[in-house]
Amino acid sequence: MAGAPALAAAPPSSVLDLIQLLRPWQWHKNTVVFAALIFAKRLFVVHDAARATAAFAVFCLIASGAYVMNDLRDCERDRQHPDKSRRPLPAGRVGRGAALVLAAALVASGVGGAALLGLGFAGLVALYFALQVAYTFQLKDVVILDVMAIAAGFVIRAIAGGVVIHVPVSPWLIICTFLGALFLSFGKRRHELLLLDERATEHRTSLREYSPYFLDQMMSVVTASTVVAYAIYTASPEVIHKLGSDKLYLTIPFVLFGIFRYLYLVHQREEGGNPTQLLLTDRPLLVNLLLWVLTATALIYIGV
Repeated sequence: MAGAPALAAAPPSSVLDLIQLLRPWQWHKNTVVFAALIFAKRLFVVHDAARATAAFAVFCLIASGAYVMNDLRDCERDRQHPDKSRRPLPAGRVGRGAALVLAAALVASGVGGAALLGLGFAGLVALYFALQVAYTFQLKDVVILDVMAIAAGFVIRAIAGGVVIHVPVSPWLIICTFLGALFLSFGKRRHELLLLDERATEHRTSLREYSPYFLDQMMSVVTASTVVAYAIYTASPEVIHKLGSDKLYLTIPFVLFGIFRYLYLVHQREEGGNPTQLLLTDRPLLVNLLLWVLTATALIYIGV
């Protein structure tokens, strides 16, 4: 009974607050679904490009539904976080009822759209959503598994990008995606640990089991693994035959710079709490990413 007045007193949600709940600035994570389209040399095949774009939209809907669900679950915890406390739910600008309806509508729309793109793709979307549910309610509080779950989400989206246009995804591309996501996720955990200090475990239980030294060791292992895996991928005879270019190794310096720049931001600038946002806000990282995309595309499609 005591909670009834507070629920009734929830302010009407503004459109801006509801949009903020969707976290549209995080949607660029879903661009990994285009990897298969680009590396299968189907970028300019209109039908395939349209299906990949539709797949991107589906994952944006599902991801936004998962974000709302996560914010509902972590509302009290997020009030302890210097940045997350300003989100609509922890700040009290959106009621829980409105957020629940929004999450359900997003997931239903995403599942419906996935079904239209084929059963194989829909199955991967369902698997991705199940992973998000498991992460929200359990895995995010389990050391190591928390970051592996995040990385697995990127792998599922990469595979789904191939399934939706009916092309196989290279195992090396899957490995590179997984390792790259692990690298960024460990960096995010390190930033959270240092930013929140003594309040870290109040915000995320798994942070109790991490330390800056341990995370630095994990990042070192994953950094080396990522570089080696990407180098092998670019020099693989199978990849060279498939892409029609033996010069993809020329993109390795961009990968190295991206990794080194992120390590610099994490260790020297104490940034890295939002790796995907850094890709858009840190000019050297953004320019490097664009140069990598342009160079890889030119090598694959023009055969420079």
